[in-house]
Amino acid sequence: MDFSKLKNVKVEREDGITWVILNRPEKRNAMSPELHFEMDETLQFLETDPQTRCLVLTGAGPAYCAGQDLQKFFRDTEGDRTMRKRAAEAANRWRWERLYMYEKPTIAMVNGYCVGGAFMHMVACDFAIADQEAIFSLSEVNWGALPGSLVARAVTEAVGYRDAIDICSTGRAFTGEEASRMRLVTKAVPKAKLRDETVALAKSLMEKNPVALMQAKRAVRMVRTMDFTQSYNYLAAMSHQITLFSGTQGRAQGMKQFLDEKSYKPTFGTYKHDIAEPAPSKGRG
Repeated sequence: MDFSKLKNVKVEREDGITWVILNRPEKRNAMSPELHFEMDETLQFLETDPQTRCLVLTGAGPAYCAGQDLQKFFRDTEGDRTMRKRAAEAANRWRWERLYMYEKPTIAMVNGYCVGGAFMHMVACDFAIADQEAIFSLSEVNWGALPGSLVARAVTEAVGYRDAIDICSTGRAFTGEEASRMRLVTKAVPKAKLRDETVALAKSLMEKNPVALMQAKRAVRMVRTMDFTQSYNYLAAMSHQITLFSGTQGRAQGMKQFLDEKSYKPTFGTYKHDIAEPAPSKGRG
């Protein structure tokens, strides 16, 4: 894929970390139909890109993302049903369907304003690291609307019932520090440390067996809606998949290093393995 042709998205690579940057800083990275099309294509390509071992999603300039571009996404497509449908499908696909079950570990680096529809792809990422002073808001209720698409559902995935009612019904703004307290984000840090903290987390994730990591995060997502019998069966199947697809037989390696070689303490790090271990090419769950 030729990233240089992208107009609304930038892609940068750094030692296995691929930075996917919403690139409309003059609009606080508000999402236009064109941005949705580019993001959908970019994420599809990077999911099986061998150079990408961890994906970080962030925004150019002083904002993570200001939600949908009201002019370009809504008003300009009012009379064009085909464009509205294509844009909505691409928006939902990359912000949820792709990211929620992405094969690679994903981190949202929230570097400023995170508003409205931006909550959807921020929650869909496996982790979210925010600037303590970043501004979050679901302001739709303030102008007579609901949070769009799956945003309200995504919020209930991340926070408690009372917090979800609060932020969806009041439309109030709150900081990254409060977002961390309500568990909307994984962690909030000073702005000066935001990138370093994100890179440190990415490096930690890249040390893991990629197949085990992929199945672990999918397991957590999937079993939330299962009863215990379904969970037992699902998790047993995922354990077998790890053995099947992990070329180095990760558990056996880890046990050998822990029991025989005494070179590995699982509480404090990852066993030594080949980072190129193959992952299943596709499949959800």
